[in-house]
Amino acid sequence: MVDLPINRRNLLASMGALAAIPHAAHAEDYLDIEWTDLIPAGQTAIPPVFQELLQHDQAPLSSQQPSSNGVRTDWNGQIVRLPGFIVPIDYSGTGVTAFILVPFVGACVHVPPPPANQLVFVTTSVPYESTGMFEAVNVIGMFGTASMSTQLADIAYALSADQIEPYRS
Repeated sequence: MVDLPINRRNLLASMGALAAIPHAAHAEDYLDIEWTDLIPAGQTAIPPVFQELLQHDQAPLSSQQPSSNGVRTDWNGQIVRLPGFIVPIDYSGTGVTAFILVPFVGACVHVPPPPANQLVFVTTSVPYESTGMFEAVNVIGMFGTASMSTQLADIAYALSADQIEPYRS
């Protein structure tokens, strides 16, 4: 387990709001969204190739996180499928029960995190047996905006996962 202080009040409020909306994800009942969909109009994401240009040997990676200028609320309360990579936060046995879903390998761990509007905090009641941080997954579940901070990064979105599966397009 990674011991990260999370702004629990914001996290609980965000996840509680998601849990209050009845849902059940079925394979045909979700919207596919991409990372670029999470960025407000007129803004650009920092491509992973440019992340490599930031200094890695000085300040903690979290202090190098670019600022985020807003979120999109288009999918609040919707069942979505979003691909990404797992940065584990909490475990139950050997399965991951909370993690940050990131758009590229190494984000938040080996390279500075992307802006908060490019990170999703995922919780699941069924632990996912992850093969590690380099595993690509699809996460299906209730999506919403959230404002939380961990030692790794600030996060702007939350997803209550009903299904986590190895990535396939």
